[in-house]
Amino acid sequence: MTTPLWCLIGFVCWTLLLLTGIGVSRVGQVAAGRKQPNEFPSGVPHGGDAYWRLNRAHANCVENLPLFATVVLVATLAGIKAPILDTYCRLLLAARVGQSLAHLSSGGNLAVNVRFTFFLVQIGCLIGMIRLIAAAG
Repeated sequence: MTTPLWCLIGFVCWTLLLLTGIGVSRVGQVAAGRKQPNEFPSGVPHGGDAYWRLNRAHANCVENLPLFATVVLVATLAGIKAPILDTYCRLLLAARVGQSLAHLSSGGNLAVNVRFTFFLVQIGCLIGMIRLIAAAG
């Protein structure tokens, strides 16, 4: 399997790990009798600040996973194998994890700026990957 495909699997695993954190929190609250199963409305802040940041970090992964998956799969189907593609994929995955960790750490200005920087790195990687695909075209 290629590096881009492994990075895609890594992105999925990271997204699932964040989801697991949400699930453990919810199951714990329901099991302890503090919440009912239907007391977790989607898109509406509920729970503590850290819990809501975890929700948003997971949602960010879910929102961006299709973009990365599409580019990786198109590059794979096109037979593109280039060290720079591998580098873009590794960097994108590292930046995704970094963005999530910054999101989880705080909602303060520094954390938001760090998170946005990691987001820009991911966008840059996607653009670089698309340019490689277009050049191979």
